Formats: sequence, structure tokens, C-alpha cells
Amino acid sequence: MITAVHTLVYSDDAVATRAFFRDVLRWPSAADEVADGEQEWPIFRSGPSELGVHPTTGEGGDHAPRHHSISLLCDDLVATMDELQSRGAVFTTDPVDRGFGIVVFMAVPGADDMMLYEPHHATAHDLPSA
Repeated sequence: MITAVHTLVYSDDAVATRAFFRDVLRWPSAADEVADGEQEWPIFRSGPSELGVHPTTGEGGDHAPRHHSISLLCDDLVATMDELQSRGAVFTTDPVDRGFGIVVFMAVPGADDMMLYEPHHATAHDLPSA
């Protein structure tokens, strides 16, 4: 049976990206023991997750290529932004209400920006397991 979702972030500066997840987001991690001189590969606990599937073609002829996207959810966007900024986070957009939630994008060192939002939609991350 599936026990979790494992998300990968590809980075041009893995050390900086890992430091961001560790120091700014304060996500705990696990790693296998490594021999001297080998790179450590921490696996971060990102918390509960949920998965949505969006069509590549929408009403009005909207079209998006097939891709994957990572978004972080929070209960209070303003408070979360304040807390993360105090730890060094940089936001690349201002908060915008996009209908499904209030959205902001956050710089992830060495990687692409990540969406952070306060959802207005029903969430599934706290539903009981099947």
C-alpha cells in the first residue's frame, strides 16, 4: 500500500535549497549515514499532503503544458509570511486573491519559486486514511 508521497525539488544549488528547507521552513529531516566525503541527502518531512489534478485545457481555450507544481498551504498567509520573512524568506510577488485562495510566491534558493497560499477551497490533507 502507498504510505506517502515523495516530492523532488531539482536545484542548481542543492546546498542552498536544503538550507532553506532546514533553516527557513524548519522542516525536520532524515538521512542515511554517509561515508566521509560523500554528499548527504536529507529527506525533509514536509507535513501532510494532498494532490489535485488540473486539466491541461480549460474553458475559453486556456492551455498549459503537462507539468507538476508544488504549493505550500497555510491557515493565515499574512502571519506565515511574517514568520518566514523573519527567518530570511524572500517573496517574489505580493499576495493576490486568485479565487481558490490568497496566493504569494516565495523564492527557493537554487530552485524555482514555490507557491504559498491560504486556501478558500475544501482541503484533503487532514482527511482520515482510506
